Amino acid sequence: MIRAYKFLMRPTVGQTIALGEMLRDHCSLYNGALQERRNAYRHVSKTSIKYGQQSSQLKDIRAFDPERQGRWSFSSQQATLRRLDKAFAAFFRRVKAGEKPGHPRFRGVNWFDTVDFPKDGDGCRWDSTPHDPVTRVRLQGVGHVKVNQHRPVVGKVKTVSVKREGRKWYVVLTAEQPQPEPLPPTGSMVGIDLGIASFLTTSNGEHVANPRHARKVAVKLEAAQQALSRYPRCKAKNRTKNHQRAVERVAALHGKVRRQRLDHAHKTALGLVREHDFIAHEDLKIRNMSKTPAPKPDPEKPGAFLPNGAAAKTGLNRSIADAGWGVFLTILHAKAESAGREVIAVNPRNTSRECPECGHTAKGNRPTQEKFHCVSCGHRAHADEVGATNVLRAGLVRRNANQA
Repeated sequence: MIRAYKFLMRPTVGQTIALGEMLRDHCSLYNGALQERRNAYRHVSKTSIKYGQQSSQLKDIRAFDPERQGRWSFSSQQATLRRLDKAFAAFFRRVKAGEKPGHPRFRGVNWFDTVDFPKDGDGCRWDSTPHDPVTRVRLQGVGHVKVNQHRPVVGKVKTVSVKREGRKWYVVLTAEQPQPEPLPPTGSMVGIDLGIASFLTTSNGEHVANPRHARKVAVKLEAAQQALSRYPRCKAKNRTKNHQRAVERVAALHGKVRRQRLDHAHKTALGLVREHDFIAHEDLKIRNMSKTPAPKPDPEKPGAFLPNGAAAKTGLNRSIADAGWGVFLTILHAKAESAGREVIAVNPRNTSRECPECGHTAKGNRPTQEKFHCVSCGHRAHADEVGATNVLRAGLVRRNANQA
């Protein structure tokens, strides 16, 4: 299996400048290749340029510009061109599927934050100073950069990537390692119901509180956004020092929330995987759930609109995004696969309205957000616990059907 590791780098001042120049030159290469494709297609001949044609030009580009493009790894530049080729492949796939195309766009220097090295030893070297107790990664054109390796890397390192997040630099490794031993069976099965009041509720009656990370820093973030709004929009090179500090303040707050949300998702998913052999969850369409309501034109007043609940829906959408269900489910599936556990997604339709005792389904079974009261048999319970129980039952039915 392939596992990724992410470590904080501690470059010197000179190495930080070199890393920034590396991102700048790869961004320039990306934008130049994109411009070449656009110009070729706008020609009368409607020429389509592929990755192979652009990759074959790299040798001449490096010879023409040895101080910039010639400094960096040839394979990393190929990876940047391959990245553009993937963007175009996804663009044409969306066009054929009738979706919103989303044509590949030019990248600004601040929006190009990653450089990939497809092979360890080709332009980069992980643990380049094994005789030294301090771990370093060697990058062509940059040198040996210190790395804060907080855990051992198991397996053979396949690829190396350098990523910038704000003022911090990270190295991301992918290592090939044997499939880990599955966790010992516990004999436990559980269904989970994701929500806003509680992050999740299990069929066993356990409630995991919703940490609401974004709401906790909402006041600080609002102040930081207001301070940033006082400066006019301009390119990064034209910003004053105060303007740049305001930008970094907003980015730092968003970054902290993202890390907190990711940490909570990892810990919650790990607890479920360790305790249960089988986990069933709702197959949520999060993008559809967080859509903005369509406007309702007023038939009596042309040009006017009727109330459509957009203000209340905005608050709900913000809570859904803050919960981070999609990130959690992705992590849950990855950890379960590594631990030899089984995870199944089921249709969430009516899971909180169907009585687990008599099977009666009605909208009136859920009079409030938390209460469940069956209008047929009188069964009472917490609505989220009822939903988790029904999710578990549906998951077991689907598993048995797949096995059959």
